[in-house]
Amino acid sequence: MKPFLLKVLLSALIFFSCYKLEAQSKKVFDIVLVGGRVIDPETKLDAVRNIGILNGRIASISTNTLVGKELIDVKGLVVAPGFIDMHIHGRTNQEQEFQLHDGLTTTLELEWGVENIEQWYGSRKSKALINFGASVCWPFERFKAMEKYKEAKQLMMENTIKGNSSLENLFNAIGGSYKDKLTKEESNKMLMNINKSLAEGGIGIGIPIGYLPKTNPEELYEVYKFAGKKQVLLFSHLREPNMLSFQEAIANATLTGAPLHIVHINSMALGHIQMALDMIEAAKKRGVNISTEMYPYTAGSTLIQSAIFNEGWQERLDMSYNDLQWVLTGERLTKETFDKYRQTGGAVIIHNMQPEWLKIGMENPTVMIASDGMPYSALAHPRTAGTFSRVLGKYVREDKVIDLNTAIAKMTLLPAKRLESIAPSMRQKGRIQVGADADITIFNAAKIIDKASFEKGLAFSEGVEFVIVNGTLVLKNGKTVTGVFPGKAIVGKFKK
Repeated sequence: MKPFLLKVLLSALIFFSCYKLEAQSKKVFDIVLVGGRVIDPETKLDAVRNIGILNGRIASISTNTLVGKELIDVKGLVVAPGFIDMHIHGRTNQEQEFQLHDGLTTTLELEWGVENIEQWYGSRKSKALINFGASVCWPFERFKAMEKYKEAKQLMMENTIKGNSSLENLFNAIGGSYKDKLTKEESNKMLMNINKSLAEGGIGIGIPIGYLPKTNPEELYEVYKFAGKKQVLLFSHLREPNMLSFQEAIANATLTGAPLHIVHINSMALGHIQMALDMIEAAKKRGVNISTEMYPYTAGSTLIQSAIFNEGWQERLDMSYNDLQWVLTGERLTKETFDKYRQTGGAVIIHNMQPEWLKIGMENPTVMIASDGMPYSALAHPRTAGTFSRVLGKYVREDKVIDLNTAIAKMTLLPAKRLESIAPSMRQKGRIQVGADADITIFNAAKIIDKASFEKGLAFSEGVEFVIVNGTLVLKNGKTVTGVFPGKAIVGKFKK
């Protein structure tokens, strides 16, 4: 063989050997998202990138071509951190499927919390579509501290173990204790109960004082003192929808050093939402650890048998019977139907807010988005299914109240950062970054919108195309992937 030809042949062999070695050494990802508009609210990345997912985490964000076992073309779509909802009440996969179609990868029951928390976490293990968690339920722990409710406590434990835990069952079981005044011994036992449930994984403490408004200030202050000492985040539905209740909560947090999150500021402040936001900002400037959230609908929802509708509710809420809508039928109430349903119990929708109040809250960059989504019912409040898509469709695209990046931060990074001091695993969520959990929501910004309504009931939102939870596809091409349950428990820092 001529020397020239030999040299060419050797060069070719070397080239193909190197190419083969490079191909063999190239990392193969479980899933590769190709060509999406990647938005990370923490680093401010907003650019077209490819994302490689491996072993449940984001392993690469690159302009280079990535190799994967499954390639998903997401060109023209937004690739965002999975949405995080700090305030839900539906505890089953029936609600989680609606939330999944709304882009959620993590849903947490933090306003009320959950009873028998260790057993509840156990009942959801390996069964959840998306990540789940709950706070310690202060109303239940005080109920549990009273010896006279021994039989009811045992029955509730059995229901929790069987997976029959629900907000309405909790309401009905412990409602009789709301008016009880605790003795000093019972108060100490209540705090011991809270401490034990924190050790079982509770994410902070839910203190929905608005449902127990007759609770004396001393008992509430003791809970704040406990939270301040342990630096446990409190999630509070305030005593009444007025400024005095904001002052009570902020004063307690200021004096005790307790971290405080005020739920649904829109339904707590109503027409005084700007004043409430100003008070929160003033408290922050003085070193108070405080935050808040809102949902994007002009109506709230709760159970009609709750203390919110005790005598004088019309004046407190500035509304009448006709402003209430019965969930099961969609009918507006009269005095007669109100009295009837008050006896039987059930969910009611409360039409008592104005669009301009919501706009004020939405424009504030520190106000997070949370649904306050109720348990499933055919005509349940639409926020159960459409909160996050409504923000992106109505308030971003249609009304241009906020921009896309701000909205995504309100639904991902802000709640993750708020929770990471009490739930360490949240440090790996709410972000599109190498090393973060692969909780990812991919949506069409030009089409996303909520489809649930007050008139027709729940419906899947439109425009959410893919949802990945801990590296597993749970929503693909807008359809639920059957037979996968990658949702993991989010637990508090005191878990033993």
